[in-house]
Amino acid sequence: MNDTISKFLEVAADRTVTVVRNITDDQLTAPTPCAEYDVHALVDHLFQVIVNFKELAAKKDSDFGAAPEHLTGAWRGRFADETARLIEAWAKPGAEEGTTGSMALPARTVGAMVVGDLAVHGWDLARATGQPYEPDAALVGMLGTEFGALAPTARKMGMFGEPVPVGEDAGPFETLLAMTGRDPGWGRP
Repeated sequence: MNDTISKFLEVAADRTVTVVRNITDDQLTAPTPCAEYDVHALVDHLFQVIVNFKELAAKKDSDFGAAPEHLTGAWRGRFADETARLIEAWAKPGAEEGTTGSMALPARTVGAMVVGDLAVHGWDLARATGQPYEPDAALVGMLGTEFGALAPTARKMGMFGEPVPVGEDAGPFETLLAMTGRDPGWGRP
């Protein structure tokens, strides 16, 4: 796999879009490993992330303050469509260069953040709805490096929780989840 953000997004989206398509209406009120969100709220949040990070790829400002309701009508198909547009935005020349939006962070770091949101929240949603989720090893490696550098700032900003201890036998994805404040062994109540 090449190491562009758009290629990593394709891989993460492949898994997460499949999970979202298989969420049933009766699962929308289920809790998730991301304690502040149930399934409905987490999918809505992920929609907001996708739409805003598409703008950030184009070096435009984003509006995370507005939280419209996305789960109406054919929302599963719209989620797939918006995710495809996100990938296209990050594949454009220059998307990974310079800084982006009012975040004033390196574009590559911002791109890694949205790859991470797709992958980690994809796992959250899979766990909450009893679906399988097997991440790509190269994607996990990239996120481990990027999130390792970003974790202290992300915790200060409330984006990551405190790290969860894991055993020495924990794999790279379990370690990544724990770094973000998730219990890799979380199961549906």
